[in-house]
Amino acid sequence: MVIDRRAFLASTVSVLVGPLAAAAQQAGKLWRIGLLGLDDPSSRPFVQGLRNLGWIEGQNIALDRRFSPNYDRLADLAQDLVRLHVDVIVAANAPSTRAAAAATRTIPIVMAPTGDPVSAGFVSSLARPGGNITGVAIMHPELSGKRLELIVATLPGVKRIAVLANPENPSTPAMLGETSGRARALGIELVRFEATATSQFRSLFESMTRQRVDALVVLGDPFFNRESREIVRLALRHRLAGVYEWYTFAEAGGLIAYGPRLEELRRKAAGYVDKILKGARPEELPIEQPETFDLVINLKTAKALRLTIPPSLLLRADQVIE
Repeated sequence: MVIDRRAFLASTVSVLVGPLAAAAQQAGKLWRIGLLGLDDPSSRPFVQGLRNLGWIEGQNIALDRRFSPNYDRLADLAQDLVRLHVDVIVAANAPSTRAAAAATRTIPIVMAPTGDPVSAGFVSSLARPGGNITGVAIMHPELSGKRLELIVATLPGVKRIAVLANPENPSTPAMLGETSGRARALGIELVRFEATATSQFRSLFESMTRQRVDALVVLGDPFFNRESREIVRLALRHRLAGVYEWYTFAEAGGLIAYGPRLEELRRKAAGYVDKILKGARPEELPIEQPETFDLVINLKTAKALRLTIPPSLLLRADQVIE
């Protein structure tokens, strides 16, 4: 068999150079990433996570930021990112994920993070998301029940507990369901309060006092996170022992916080964007959950409320604020 040497070399070069040329073309592309619901402070861990993976804003990625503290604007902001033809949308929370999911079924969406994406209807399962959504899930419902147990352990004999919820959050029904089920098992009466605006807080806390609740559980919600200092201030003013999601509540004076580190979850989300930009399909990327949870107890607040934290609970704490 006679082989044309020049044809052989040409075909070999073509085989070798083709992928390299394609890789070079991709390397020169400026990928557009839409950040939905991530304000500048909360986006920093995500952006740093991208930098650690070699994605630098202004060099190989462009970040289109769309943030609003009002949930009703998220739909328009998501549509705006779709019109910009971004390559990936990073959704900061459940309301942002809902808005992004309604805006597109083709652009990959990375949750950064969302509470329970299965119960909210965003994905089919954690292992096989399906569709165009993947990312990080906190699994709020289970944690909500654990927080209720923590406040009950702190206040022996507690009977009535207020639960503060945002009805506009798609994760709220699942969190309420888990909290209510755990309350029934513990013989606790839950008194539900809803807030969607800061102006409602004062009257809600006054109502909690009139209804003689013994403690407060604040369900996970981005709006509540932004208003953590005001919520904690009112809880202390009304002498309510509270349990919250993020450690920032305890740092602001809340009695107990139990949950993952948001910064860690934002960095995990950056890993999903990295994989998608390198060719991975979102439906094939299993959804990750937090690996560690921090229990933070504010002893200064406990003293102000004249409470004694059980030693067993203090031993479990990852951080004690004195």
